[in-house]
Amino acid sequence: MVKKKPTNKDDNLVAQNRKARHDYRVLQTYEAGIALTGTEIKSVRASRVNLKDGFAQIRDGQATLMNVHISEYEQGNQFNHDPLRNRKLLLHKQEIKRLAKETDKKGVTIVPLKMYLKKGFAKVLIGVAEGKHEYDKRETMKKRDQEREISRVLKHY
Repeated sequence: MVKKKPTNKDDNLVAQNRKARHDYRVLQTYEAGIALTGTEIKSVRASRVNLKDGFAQIRDGQATLMNVHISEYEQGNQFNHDPLRNRKLLLHKQEIKRLAKETDKKGVTIVPLKMYLKKGFAKVLIGVAEGKHEYDKRETMKKRDQEREISRVLKHY
């Protein structure tokens, strides 16, 4: 009997927002499902997603993913979707309440970090994030360079 290997989130990675961790300090992450149409999920499976300018908002007790570009499906004809439409995030009520409470603070937002497929369903890893200032970004780069230099020196010993 063949054993199934454990699935990892990165195995089915569709899109990643690399700029998010540079521009924001991620405080907490949540995994959320997305309500997609038929042609949207086909585009997601083809990795035709851009999370770069995306964000999420909590309105009327619902979480909505905004400004995420999912390209039109090439064979979609008249059933195609609007690439920048708002999409509902599927979260538990308690998670939505917690997110709403955290985003009431000044300078805190919800940012999509990754989109991946899990058991055939599209999932988004969203992060509650705080915006970084320019000096914070330089400090992060400085620390990264120092750690790289230390590991390089230790590698030779």
